Amino acid sequence: QVQLVESGGGLVQAGGSLRLSCTASGRTFSRYAMGWFRQAPGKEREFVAAISWSGGSTYYADSLKGRFTISRVNAKNTVYLQMNSLKPEDTAVYYCAADLNYSGIYSLATINEYDYWGQGTQVTVSS
Repeated sequence: QVQLVESGGGLVQAGGSLRLSCTASGRTFSRYAMGWFRQAPGKEREFVAAISWSGGSTYYADSLKGRFTISRVNAKNTVYLQMNSLKPEDTAVYYCAADLNYSGIYSLATINEYDYWGQGTQVTVSS
């Protein structure tokens, strides 16, 4: 069983930055590929970014490239999402997820690829 806990969300003005963290339980975090997704009110959950178990490969939603950066520190069992130049349309609940059967970086854009999910953290960007 893997437990994921997100933190770092909050209220920020447009143009500001936030860094989300997701900390995982267990001793095999370095084996998990990780992803971030988000879900705005009334919308489906959408892919944000993903990172391979080693951190050597990353993948982003096209619309977010250049503003968001995913990274991980396996020694801390933590994956991060640095979000810059935030816009009101980035307002959503952000979820991290763990994939125990990594099959390639592009597969991590698919919700069904993941085995465990966190509870989410709210990000609100005011205009």
